[in-house]
Amino acid sequence: MSKTVVPAASYAIIGGSSTNSLNFPEEITFPGVKVLEFYKSFPTPFGDSPSFVLFELNGKRTLTCVMHGWRPGVTRADASRQIFWVFQQAGVQSILSEGGVGAISHLLRPRDLVIPNDYLDFSLRKDVHIGSGYLCIMRQPFCPILRTLLVKASEELPGKGRVFDRSNYVVTDGRHFESPAEVQHYRMAGGDVIGQSVAPEVYLAREIGACYARLELVVNYAEGIVTDWSHEELKDIFYEESTLAGKRLLMALEALPEERDCGCGELRKATLLRERK
Repeated sequence: MSKTVVPAASYAIIGGSSTNSLNFPEEITFPGVKVLEFYKSFPTPFGDSPSFVLFELNGKRTLTCVMHGWRPGVTRADASRQIFWVFQQAGVQSILSEGGVGAISHLLRPRDLVIPNDYLDFSLRKDVHIGSGYLCIMRQPFCPILRTLLVKASEELPGKGRVFDRSNYVVTDGRHFESPAEVQHYRMAGGDVIGQSVAPEVYLAREIGACYARLELVVNYAEGIVTDWSHEELKDIFYEESTLAGKRLLMALEALPEERDCGCGELRKATLLRERK
């Protein structure tokens, strides 16, 4: 098979901050994982994609890639379009993702695990799509089945922090972090954690008709919350937690049922807008 042809896969994992320090999944010892192929890039309508790994976990064909890194000359919006276009071509139905977040809520501490159930999008990337023309309904942004599996995996394979089965994820633009005044604004709006990844991923997953959920590792307090964070502590958390984060994703993938009855696929509809003639 040509390495420019997207292979079929029903599942996908998007690597973020928590697994960025290792090669996933090949550097994780997990029964049933078999790496099938490495792909340097795929041509897409939005430019050449990042690299992908195709692997199987007990017969579940899965594509995985890394979102972080910001390739030179590639906007975050285009990087997201490239990845989700590949997922669409592959026939991906379920997407697990992970990342690191800052704590807005005073209940949270670094190294806690959070599985978001809703989001507040304060990013400027508002019109990111791959041209499918669907009306995307966001009343259930994260798949309840995937979320339950991520919670279960996090509880069965705990780290040094606690597990929270819900939160409101505030989305902002990178690469800078937020100011204390911005964080207080987000807190009053109902935010619990803050990061840069949920949007546009959550919109694009809905556009291609795929289930989507995320596992977040709290890596710092947001600016003005509890205490200042240090870059060294941030780095230590990422490196120390990476293997555990990868194993939790694989545990959730392994437990994922083949049949979907979550209703996520019903939350995209044909657009009602038409061009006047």
